Amino acid sequence: MAYLVLARKHRPKTFSEMVGQEHVVQALENALTSQRLHHAYLFTGTRGVGKTTVSRILAKSLNCQGPDGQGGITATPCGICQACRDIDAGRFVDYTELDAASNRGVDEVQALLEQAVYKPVQGRFKVFMIDEVHMLTGHAFNAMLKTLEEPPEYLKFVLATTDPQKVPVTVLSRCLQFNLRPMAPETVLEHLTRVLQTESVPAEPQALRLIARAARGSMRDALSLTDQAIAFGNGELQEGGVRHMLGSVDRGHVFRLIEALSQGDGKTVVETAEGLRRDGLSAASTLEEMTAVLQAMAVLQAVPSRAGADAGGDPDAAETARLAALMPADETQLLYSLCLHGRTELGLAPDEYAALTMVLLRLLAFKPSGSVAEEKKTLNEAPRREPPVVPVARVAPAEAAPPVAEAPPRVDSAAPAARPGHRLPVVDAPALNTAASPRPRAIDEPGPAPTQVMAVPVRVQPPAGAREGESTASAASHPIPPSEEGDFWHATVTQMVAAESIAALARELALQSQLVARDVDQWLLRVERESLNQSGSRDKVQAALAALGHDVKIVIEIGSVVDSPARRNKQAAEERQRVAEEAIRNDPDVQSMMREWDARIVPGTLRPA
Repeated sequence: MAYLVLARKHRPKTFSEMVGQEHVVQALENALTSQRLHHAYLFTGTRGVGKTTVSRILAKSLNCQGPDGQGGITATPCGICQACRDIDAGRFVDYTELDAASNRGVDEVQALLEQAVYKPVQGRFKVFMIDEVHMLTGHAFNAMLKTLEEPPEYLKFVLATTDPQKVPVTVLSRCLQFNLRPMAPETVLEHLTRVLQTESVPAEPQALRLIARAARGSMRDALSLTDQAIAFGNGELQEGGVRHMLGSVDRGHVFRLIEALSQGDGKTVVETAEGLRRDGLSAASTLEEMTAVLQAMAVLQAVPSRAGADAGGDPDAAETARLAALMPADETQLLYSLCLHGRTELGLAPDEYAALTMVLLRLLAFKPSGSVAEEKKTLNEAPRREPPVVPVARVAPAEAAPPVAEAPPRVDSAAPAARPGHRLPVVDAPALNTAASPRPRAIDEPGPAPTQVMAVPVRVQPPAGAREGESTASAASHPIPPSEEGDFWHATVTQMVAAESIAALARELALQSQLVARDVDQWLLRVERESLNQSGSRDKVQAALAALGHDVKIVIEIGSVVDSPARRNKQAAEERQRVAEEAIRNDPDVQSMMREWDARIVPGTLRPA
């Protein structure tokens, strides 16, 4: 007997055997039990998650006759009757599978629909299953719309696709849609363990863990990789062999790189990257493994209580927890982002290992300067930011000082800012009362006792989003000429940002762009930087605009921008800063202090409320 691959041999034959799709199974079982059956079903999801499998099980449930031939519609097909066995074998005359990837024209669809006028020959229902339905042409979709909306009572449609976005909404609205999710590595690992126990194939748990991660949520891919690993390992699965087969990087290298990066050890980073080159290990696989470890580290840093729960027999859990405590949370996030985006740069560089080294060294370039203790602060230990302090003097007479006439306080520009929990320093300032000193005195003459000046913090509330240490000197910018398009675009982008419907690069594209022209179905935007002109960002901006009622297409051109929401926001912030500084300077008390006591406003400490 010919060998049957694991993906086909262990294909689920009942709903109870399916794994990882409980939400779909429960809905279908309840519908079958209560006899509330829809005439068209659409199953979506990535490859290998069970779309065709659930279609066949549904066909068996609809046509099962029971072991005694007296059964009806059921959620638990017997698998013994003629209909169940024929559907499993792929020869049931009333169950038709059409591959739309190779039969995508209107003629093929019409030939299928011609069979709809005939009642079932053997079963209770005719079931038409169209796989990769998004590949059908527009005319083919139109040809099936009427039958799909009002099929005969004995006909059921089952559609499957990996790209539901390409299916017309007229088809989607006629179907009951179920989204089959990619399976978690833990779910794949459990299923592979049961399959290999059934097959009596010895396997190391870490080898199966590598396969489960490499499958990327697809059970069929996992079983296919397992078949390959059995052949590679001559009947057994060992971690070393599976790692070599997959080209996976040993996590020891990954842990060494992350630890070196956390300590700022560039020498170890470069040497480890050179070691990967010598061993012929994939640079892309290295970054992929690093992102997996960094993601686990970030979870532990945010939720330390998951340290024990996430172990689950994973031998890498202890080392991951150690690195999570070693690297600050903000550096973990930065390194994760660098590794994620660095994978796209490997193909652009003439040498992928040189590109890998540059990606890793980038964290060292962005590492904040300061003492080691400051660099190792975690997110929970980060100091609370205080509003800026404007030091103002409070005059207190010295204990032995003679009485003097009241004098306005003097701003001591050298006085340090007060910190919570610390007493304010007291410094001596000479009395400048002209009434008490009617004439100049010689250097050696005894003068009046000094007045003690104590710095008192006066806090000015910073604006939302202001960063500590920003310069208060605003550069004079050219005024933006008023325009209807500019006003409209600024208001629209402000609304999208406030609703958080755009983020990251899409938000930057909207903020940095100028609305040049508006048509009925197309808007023209202009940006200065080519890096902002990305299809993903355009799509997200279009989707956000559609949510606001502007169903238009965005077209981007590169050129000089004179009016953008970002420029308007900057100009408004500069105007608020100017008004705040002018209000302080025009304050009579402040002017008196500056005139009589040579006071000055410390630069960088004024912020508009």
